[in-house]
Parts: sequence; C-alpha cells; structure tokens
Amino acid sequence: MSEPVYKVVWPLGKSTYQIVSMKPRIADLAGKTIGELSHGGFRDQEIRPIVEEVLAKQFPGIKFIDHTAFGNIHGRNETEAIAALPENLHRHGVDAVISGIGS
Repeated sequence: MSEPVYKVVWPLGKSTYQIVSMKPRIADLAGKTIGELSHGGFRDQEIRPIVEEVLAKQFPGIKFIDHTAFGNIHGRNETEAIAALPENLHRHGVDAVISGIGS
C-alpha cells in the first residue's frame, strides 16, 4: 500500500502589501508643524502638554496641531478618519506626526 498524498498550503497566505521607502527623518523640528494623532485615551490630557512643552523648549517655532483636527483614529469613525488623514495632514501643513500620545 502506498502512503496518502496531501496538498499543502501555506497557512499565512501571500503577502498583499508592497514595501515603500520612507522619507528621511527631519533633522531639526524648529519651525516645523507637528500633527498629534490620538484617540484621547490613557492620560492624553496629561501627557500631551508635557510633550509639547519639552519640544517647544528644544525647537523654537515648533507648532502643534491638536489631535481633534484629525478625528478619532481609533474609535467609531476610525475608517473615515484614517481615509481623510492624508488630506487633513496636507491641509494643516503637517511636517511630522506624533501618534498615540498618552497610549
């Protein structure tokens, strides 16, 4: 008798994403606009002002766009907030993002 032969499939499936190269990091945040992304969760109201204060002392002219300008990126309307994010970042002139403040 011969042994049974089974088809084997890879349980993780094929990758569906493409690797993209990242932009280089900003060397100096002075005069830059920073977008803050958050869902207003754990200690957000306490930590965000501290982060802003410390960065403002180090980088003159830094500007912050509060997370409320971008919507709740982790909540009931997260799909819409994420879909609108590129345009919102562009509209506010954001140079860099801090994500998950207080998380």
